[in-house]
Amino acid sequence: MSIADIRSGLGDNLSTIQGLRVAETIPDNPSPPIAVIALGNVVYDGAFDGGLVIYNFTVSVIVGRVAERVAQARLDSYISTGTGSVKAAVESDKSLGGSAYDVKVTEMTNIGAVQLGDATYLACDFAVAVYGN
Repeated sequence: MSIADIRSGLGDNLSTIQGLRVAETIPDNPSPPIAVIALGNVVYDGAFDGGLVIYNFTVSVIVGRVAERVAQARLDSYISTGTGSVKAAVESDKSLGGSAYDVKVTEMTNIGAVQLGDATYLACDFAVAVYGN
């Protein structure tokens, strides 16, 4: 299992959300609406003989300019737990195309404004735990 394979699996799952772009690495100039996948940390030796590794990712979702009403509605749908949500999309293929044992979206944090260049966008972060070896 490689981190690139995990990123690719997360990207494939997120790509099922209609209208949401996905960046598997941090882009120089993101174009909203976009989900950006970033590795946060790795926890080793979670089971006997190093049999479990937990890869903790942050999926940052940037939806649109703060002043746009549509941006808040779009973010609300991504945060929900139903069809079209980030949680449902990420967890739609728990094996991430065969590169993981399991994947879970554990929380949404940091909802608010993000400055990109001269514009302010509405965004939030999703914590994603990927279980592998």
